[in-house]
This record gives sequence, structure tokens and C-alpha cells, in this order.
Amino acid sequence: MNPSSSSLTAFNALDAAKFSVAPMMDWTDRHCRYFHRLISRHALLYTEMVTTGALLHGDAPRFLAYNGAEHPVALQLGGSEPQDLALAARMAQVAGYDEVNLNVGCPSPRVQKGAFGACLMAEPELVRDCVKAMLDATSIPVTVKCRIGIDDMDEDTSLLHFVEVVAQSGCNSFTVHARKAWLKGLSPKENRDIPPLNYQRVHALKAQMPALHVVLNGGLQSLDHGLENLGQLDGLMFGRAAYQDPVTTLRQVDARVFGVADTDDHASLEGRVALAHQMAAYVDAQVPLGVPVKSITRHMMGLFNGLPGARLWRRGLSENAAQASSGDILRNSADQLLASNLSRAA
Repeated sequence: MNPSSSSLTAFNALDAAKFSVAPMMDWTDRHCRYFHRLISRHALLYTEMVTTGALLHGDAPRFLAYNGAEHPVALQLGGSEPQDLALAARMAQVAGYDEVNLNVGCPSPRVQKGAFGACLMAEPELVRDCVKAMLDATSIPVTVKCRIGIDDMDEDTSLLHFVEVVAQSGCNSFTVHARKAWLKGLSPKENRDIPPLNYQRVHALKAQMPALHVVLNGGLQSLDHGLENLGQLDGLMFGRAAYQDPVTTLRQVDARVFGVADTDDHASLEGRVALAHQMAAYVDAQVPLGVPVKSITRHMMGLFNGLPGARLWRRGLSENAAQASSGDILRNSADQLLASNLSRAA
């Protein structure tokens, strides 16, 4: 697939959000998104969270940079000042993003210190005002990503109240990580695993507010697992599974979620070698721009997961990417893996 043709002809936020790859700090940068787009033409891709301070007072062009092949692509913002979020949302629209999303789910101490992220679930009126300011400043969709609650909140009542209030802004799309965030006593990493999943609470939210677009996030391990839990919900957002095993997770998304036939054979060894060669060409284009090879190849560790030679592939990238100066590291490693497997099968 040529990624330059990957954009949807007309972006429809509700349709695109049937399947998305979650915003993940230090993971879903523009190189990761380019790689994921080679596997799925239609999945909605998210940036890492970008704070309003970084955009308004930092190197905005760097934070807003993306490849046109990434569409549909959404910018996730972190912040709690309506005016600042409005300005940042406007910058997202001018930069060509298809959607802007407000982070109301990150539990990290650094984010809490900035008075945004998951701690905002305790201030639904402020979130409503923030989202209203963003909607007033842009003509692109504005969505919210949140948890089912924080700390000692009653998740059966707090989530519904939060969404009811925020929806007064005009926002009609909520992605819900089906875990509480414990802001006291758990690290960000522990918050991804220890609080129990409660998919039923997200289903109940949709039943209570059927006019809203509700997307399920949290703990989804495979496309089959996601589709089993979809029920009456409107979309699925995958995080670590999409990053750590991208081909297995993303290769059937276009056909099974969006109903679009994909002629590319991503699952086979040969198909994955072809992906490696496509990314090698991308590396060759990025190196002259000052991009280190390892900043691209680090996202490709899971390319051959489940196939013979996957461990050697990972080791080769880990040991050699820092010294590499072109996409040849991907070409050569993939070709060697293919030759080894063909020889073993002979």
C-alpha cells in the first residue's frame, strides 16, 4: 500500500473512531503513526499528548509535525485553561489535524501538578468550559478521553455525571478507559494494570446516553477481543496491543471494522518483509532531515512477532540501530530473516 493514498476521501469523525490507536506518551510519535498507517488505511491515529504550554510557548512546529500519509490523525491536548486550549485547538486545525482530543485520563504526577489529565474528572464544569472554548475556536471535531472515575469516586454515578455535564458543551464523543485512575498511591504504570477493568460501566454509559458516541478503551488484547466487547458501543481504542504486536492487531481492521477489502498480505512473512522495505524507504527520506535511525526503528520491534526469527530481528535492531545511517538496517535484517526461514522450510 502506498501511504500517500491512505487518507479517507472525506473525514467522518464518528466513522473513523470505530477503531483507533490510543495516544501513548513516548510511543505514538509521527514515525510510529507512519508505520501503523502502512498496516491500516482507516484506523484513526492519535498523537502523544501535547500540552498547551508546549504549543503556545515552545517549539510548536515540532510538536505539530506529521506526515500527510497519517490521515486520519488526531491531536491530543493536555491543559485546563479554556483560553489556552482554544488557541491550541485552533493551531491543530490550521495544521490540518482531523480531530482534537482533550486528555482527561492521564494519572501521572507531572500532569496532576499541571492541574490537568485525570484529576479534571473531579471538575466536570471546568472540562465543559474547556471543551466549549475549543469547539467555539474550531470547526473540527473535539472529543474527550477520560477514565470511569478517580480515587474514591463511585464509578456508577461519577462517570455519568461527568459526561452529562461535559456534553453540555456540545461535545458528542467520549473515549472511556474502563479503569479508574488512582491518583494517590499508584504510579502511571500501575494505573494501566492494577485498577480492575469495568467494561460494563462503559456499556451502561452508552445505554444511559444513547445519543452520544462512546468508544471503549483499556485492556483490549486482540481484534477478536475488542469486537466481542463492542456490543452497542460505537468504537474501540487499542493501546499497547497495537504498539507491541502491530501486524496482528491492525492487519484486519480495515476489512473487519470498516468493511474495506485490503489486498495487502501483511500477515505472511513476505508481507512483513515488504513492510520493512517500505519503512526502509521512509528512513532514507528522514535521515537527511536529521532524524536518527533508531528513533524510527524502535517502533518496529514487534513487526515479526509470532514468526521464526522475531527474536533475532529485535536483537539486531536493538544492537545496530544507533550506529545505522540508512534504511539498509531494515532491508538487510528483513532479507536475512526471509532467507533464513526459506532455507529452514526447504
